[in-house]
Amino acid sequence: MSFVSIVVLSMAVLFLAMLGVWEVGRRLGLARIARDPQGLPTGVGAAEGAVFGLLGLLIAFTFSGAAARFEARRDLITHEANAIGTAWLRLDMLPAAAQPPLRELFRRYAENRAHVYGNVRNSEKTMTMLAEGAALQQQIWTRAVAAVRDPSAPASAPMLVLPAVNEMIDITTTRVMATRNHPPAVVFGMLGLLTLCGALLAGYTSAANKSRSRLHPLSYAVIMAFGIYLVLELEFPRRGLVQVEGEDRVLVELRD
Repeated sequence: MSFVSIVVLSMAVLFLAMLGVWEVGRRLGLARIARDPQGLPTGVGAAEGAVFGLLGLLIAFTFSGAAARFEARRDLITHEANAIGTAWLRLDMLPAAAQPPLRELFRRYAENRAHVYGNVRNSEKTMTMLAEGAALQQQIWTRAVAAVRDPSAPASAPMLVLPAVNEMIDITTTRVMATRNHPPAVVFGMLGLLTLCGALLAGYTSAANKSRSRLHPLSYAVIMAFGIYLVLELEFPRRGLVQVEGEDRVLVELRD
């Protein structure tokens, strides 16, 4: 089952659960009114405010974190393109005979990096391309080290070429770790639990009204489910509807 299907199904279940819990809360409230002529207890607003305040804080925390990580992942693509471009330019400092094989390796490497995250839904293919990229990195590094040791290479070549190649290699690890950086699962579990608690309390309070309102529970369930769905889309880009194809184009242009 695809990521989109899993997330949509989970949000549908959460949506229905919120409606069901809202109804349970309303019936509990009606039962309390039937037992106690004075109606629902007063002075519970502080408890409800604490629950909804924590819910709002947690939503803001998860959304802000997901958006920040999403932007950081996009920025890393630009940083990697700049690192590859800088290393490519500094190949001019190497002996002329050593440049053609290195430039060919760079072209293959840029091609690999341009498409390595193009289909992350296929984890096996992604891992294969990452392994191919690592092998190309090793070849580039080996040839670059040999080239700067050539007697005809300028004395400044090791200090300029090797750090640029090293940065180009290091940023791939940074990008891999960025794709694995997510909040603990307990945060999302707590978020789902708070949405249900909020629905229960809101449904309980709504029992004070003689007429049933269908707009409020539907609005609450739709907004909360969609909000959590948006957080998950930002947290796991490329797997769902949120993509970063525009940023990937910079690596394609660099390869060209």
